[in-house]
Amino acid sequence: MSAKEERIREFAYQIWESEGKPNGHAKRHWEMATKLVEAEQTPSGKAAAASKRAAKPKAADPEPAAASKPRARKPAAPAEAEKPALLKPAKAPAKAKPAAAKATPKKPKA
Repeated sequence: MSAKEERIREFAYQIWESEGKPNGHAKRHWEMATKLVEAEQTPSGKAAAASKRAAKPKAADPEPAAASKPRARKPAAPAEAEKPALLKPAKAPAKAKPAAAKATPKKPKA
């Protein structure tokens, strides 16, 4: 078995495990793994662009961006405006009702 096939087998197994080990998806897993191995072996797309950027020497740093001014804040409102409009004094908690006493039947007169 070649090293490429071994790598495909490893990827397919990892995909199968990550999907919860479903039955009947071996062909799809193998195809996905094959694409991953091919992408690993051929530097193309983003990987090639990243390697080109890494190899390219950087130019001198451009001038830093001008510092932005802080935003102006709204003037503070008068102290009265800070209080809630519907501020009411707290009510005393309701008295707890005594446990309902069982009604005692009246004794019949003899």
